[in-house]
Amino acid sequence: MRYVSYVFGGLSAAYAGYYLVLYLYRWEWQRALICGVLLLVIEGFLACLVLLARLSRLERRMTEYDARVEEVRRRLEQSREEAPDRFRWIGSGEPDGTQRTFVFIPVLMVAGAALSGIAFVIQKIAGATVRQGAERRLAGRLAALTAPADTGFGGAAGPARLEDRPCVPPSRTGRKLATAATAVAGVALVPLMWDGLADATQTRQEALPDAAATTVVFRIEMRGEPTPEALELAAGDLWQTCRRSTAAQNDRSALQRLESDVYAGVIRPALPPHDLMRLRGCIEDASTHRATATVLGEGQAEPRR
Repeated sequence: MRYVSYVFGGLSAAYAGYYLVLYLYRWEWQRALICGVLLLVIEGFLACLVLLARLSRLERRMTEYDARVEEVRRRLEQSREEAPDRFRWIGSGEPDGTQRTFVFIPVLMVAGAALSGIAFVIQKIAGATVRQGAERRLAGRLAALTAPADTGFGGAAGPARLEDRPCVPPSRTGRKLATAATAVAGVALVPLMWDGLADATQTRQEALPDAAATTVVFRIEMRGEPTPEALELAAGDLWQTCRRSTAAQNDRSALQRLESDVYAGVIRPALPPHDLMRLRGCIEDASTHRATATVLGEGQAEPRR
């Protein structure tokens, strides 16, 4: 189920990102904003999935650890035996609680002090007389208990010791070449992507086309039962808003009503292709007075002479 969620979230993020770039290219800002918000929501969903998976794994490990600790504690309790009463003679020997230790405890204390003094003298004498030869003899006697050297098959040298291995394994040559090729390809693609983005979002002045005017035909749709006056007001507001979104001068513009809900806008002089795309995107994307518009067609009219 988790992998299905990852696949679904990844496909949704790719879909939203694709339409985000597409609407930005078409200058349809409201739709691009909606796609951007949707992309952020999907990214948050994927991040939450990853965090929940990590927390679930951590919780499962903690539960297993607690179970192992509890099992070890239970086995220790089962293997524990009652300690025998080694000093039973100290206990009360009479019903009235009278102690019958007599002088045994003082004698025991004096004997312990004497034995401690004798052990201290022996330790000092042994420390003063010991030599390095004793340690070498002890090492020789313990050499038989060491593991044999790992020579591998056929007497060849075995693997290197852990302390002889580098902390970080050396990088592979193929990985270095792949990284270098990826970096070179990325550097080469940057100018192309920059130029394409500049062309898609340019605001610089373009060469005027060989036409006298640009015509855009669009249909207005409103919710409910709109009146002709409401349609005309919405169409005029939409046209005046979108014609000012272009970079070219379009002071001379007119809007004519062709049918009940179909209008034709004419701009003089003619708009360059990029400004025409911006105008179309604005009309398709904008909404005013509960109205939306659909572009039926556009083109250049009356070639210049």
